Amino acid sequence: MAKRSSLSIRIVEGKNLPAKDITGSSDPYCIVKVDNEPIIRTATVWKTLCPFWGEEYQVHLPPTFHSVAFYVMDEDALSRDDVIGKVCLTRDTLAAHPKGFSGWAHLTEVDPNEEVQGEIHLRLEVVPGPGGPRLRCSVLEARDLAPKDRNGASDPFVRVHYNGRTQVTSIVKKSCYPRWNEAFEFELEEGAVEELSVEAWDWDFVSRNDFLGKVVFNVPRLWAAGQEEGWFRLQPDKIRSHLDEGNLGSLQLEVWLRDETVLPSGCYQPLVQLLCREVKPLTQGPGQLITLVEETTSTACRQEVATNLLKLFLGQGLAKDFLDLLFQLELGRTSEANTLFRSNSLASKSMECFLKVAGMQYLHNILGPIVDRVFEEKKYVEMDPSKVEVKDVGCSGLHRPQTEAEVLEQSAQTLRSHLGALLSALCRSVRACPAVVRATFRQLFRRVRERFPSAQHENVPFIAVTSFLCLRFFSPAIMAPKLFHLRERHADARTSRTLLLLAKAVQNVGNMDTPVSRAKEAWMEPLQPTVRQGVAQLKDFIAKLVDIEEKEELDLQRALSLQAPPVKEGPLFIHRTKGKGPLVSSSFKKLHFSLTTEALNFAKTPSSKKSALLKLASIRAAEKVEEKSFGSSHVMQVIYTDDAGQLQTTYLQCKSVNELNQWLSALRKVSINNPGLLGSYHPGVFRGDKWSCCHQKNKTVLGCDKTRSRVTLQEWNDPLDHDLEAQLIYQHLLDVEDTLREKHQALKGTLETGTDPAPRDSLAQLFQVLRDLQQAHSSSLAAAPSSAHRRLLELQA
Repeated sequence: MAKRSSLSIRIVEGKNLPAKDITGSSDPYCIVKVDNEPIIRTATVWKTLCPFWGEEYQVHLPPTFHSVAFYVMDEDALSRDDVIGKVCLTRDTLAAHPKGFSGWAHLTEVDPNEEVQGEIHLRLEVVPGPGGPRLRCSVLEARDLAPKDRNGASDPFVRVHYNGRTQVTSIVKKSCYPRWNEAFEFELEEGAVEELSVEAWDWDFVSRNDFLGKVVFNVPRLWAAGQEEGWFRLQPDKIRSHLDEGNLGSLQLEVWLRDETVLPSGCYQPLVQLLCREVKPLTQGPGQLITLVEETTSTACRQEVATNLLKLFLGQGLAKDFLDLLFQLELGRTSEANTLFRSNSLASKSMECFLKVAGMQYLHNILGPIVDRVFEEKKYVEMDPSKVEVKDVGCSGLHRPQTEAEVLEQSAQTLRSHLGALLSALCRSVRACPAVVRATFRQLFRRVRERFPSAQHENVPFIAVTSFLCLRFFSPAIMAPKLFHLRERHADARTSRTLLLLAKAVQNVGNMDTPVSRAKEAWMEPLQPTVRQGVAQLKDFIAKLVDIEEKEELDLQRALSLQAPPVKEGPLFIHRTKGKGPLVSSSFKKLHFSLTTEALNFAKTPSSKKSALLKLASIRAAEKVEEKSFGSSHVMQVIYTDDAGQLQTTYLQCKSVNELNQWLSALRKVSINNPGLLGSYHPGVFRGDKWSCCHQKNKTVLGCDKTRSRVTLQEWNDPLDHDLEAQLIYQHLLDVEDTLREKHQALKGTLETGTDPAPRDSLAQLFQVLRDLQQAHSSSLAAAPSSAHRRLLELQA
């Protein structure tokens, strides 16, 4: 049994932001922090006070996280970025919205006294004294304190307040992981104040000391308990009323917290087997469970259900059969060929998810070079005469206004070039298309041709394929390349318009250049020759794609399965590190890294024949490094064991916070089942004779901070988690159980009318499976030990 928490985050847009630049505008972006740790940075939207991002993320977290905060920043090229404001959502707030928090939230001012982080290790006990019982507070250590100084650290000390008396620890210089091991005693008296306050501060020689956080304890409860020891989360000094709320603008968010208790695999086998039986060939028929699931799934959760089912069947090797069943269901209720797969049905949503999971690398290979070219050229492209802007052209001193006709002709020429390059790359990619995608498109093509066999519907099977490949996969990726990981930043206005027009052209090709498609935007007519040629190319591509025999598909799949495809790759800077091991190199040397499911490989260039590797089985942790350690941001460390079994560390620098978290996430996911994973680590470096983080002088001493191996980002190339998908499907079926029981009642007369009783039997089995899983969950909760952490929290007033 495992408890898992995940955050689904969609940062939609902002409005009415204050101007931070002298131009009267701002260049806003968002930083998302979970418990003060940055995990996401959106793209910057330039020169606007009402930015639109539309970026989506999913973060997997330990269930103990406390809050997620959204900071809106203004990017500055010459100085430090300005903080505009923030929105903070606590875990309790998110838990109070089972269907997710959605809407506009006012930005509030960032108060330094509320920007606290980290934990403090205390021992509290009541001890006998000559004048009566005394309260002893031992201040042992702290970790992950907020860095308040320019050197990326703090100079922390602690003040302990009780009954009008204050005692202070020594100051630990340049550390966010200080160790004090100092004890203070206070007399316990009847009628004394009931609170003990422990405050952490950053000492400053010139200016005022900075507040780092505090913990407050209820003394009567502590007296009753006798002794308590543990790590306590530092809290803000006070939550003041934000009088400026609303003056800093607003942020539209969609945030959904999901907590799941995932049972052992064996508990889900009856459910998985029942669902798999429903989609296997030769067992399909009317009234199957998948049909009933589709009928009882609301529009709001259809995408989620489609994703969960698709991933479950993909893990069972039945994705093609599941999608084939959905194709048959939709074809059975479609009478007009031109409406086929145009709605947001379970089939359409499942196919969209399937293409993203199985075909994203293929999309990157086809679209990547074309999208990069559009971004790099930054040409002005416009096909709509009502939107054309003429400009000066010509050499220096001989400028003349460019005519509207010239703008339109140059725009058409640019788009023809991009569209031609895209279609040529697509036509050459039949063998590069993933085998499981080809097999699914082949089955779709055959089903549609069987349903619409007449000559007047000759193009319908082709349009069925392109409705997914072009309209729901390629075109959205062209319009929003960042959302499909094709680019790191959103396009500017000019590039965005070019991409939109290119996407429209691709849609026209995907629609097989129908009269209806042409009539919508007549000003796209100059592209028609290229579109007509593209239709012929696309039909030829699809004909070849669906003509590959299944035996050849299986042989190709087996060949591909023997290879270890990269999980993530790209350039990183490697820092100098002492000790022996495969990753020793000079400071700031740029190398190309490739992470597969077997090893972390690196070489001078992507094409270098000479390379080295670090076996994934030897990795013990992948964590961030304090900025002060190298004077550089976005540095991570990979801790591994060498051939002699000794722990070694390499330090790698990324170019952005997003890339840093993506690499950490990828490394954590591929090594999550390694034996001997570390529970703690040093966020600093061992320089000279001590650790820069906690100042301990033993290089092999236990780490001063806890590892975060369970904090990961969900990516399209993530390994499948079969148990989690089964749990999510079970939870959905439990939510719609009442509706399914109504269906069950309606099917009770099937035996009397002589029809097939299989649907009723499947439903009866499903209800039994749901009852068994409910019982398993109840047993797991009853067997779970009570948390000692709750007792510690009770001590805090």
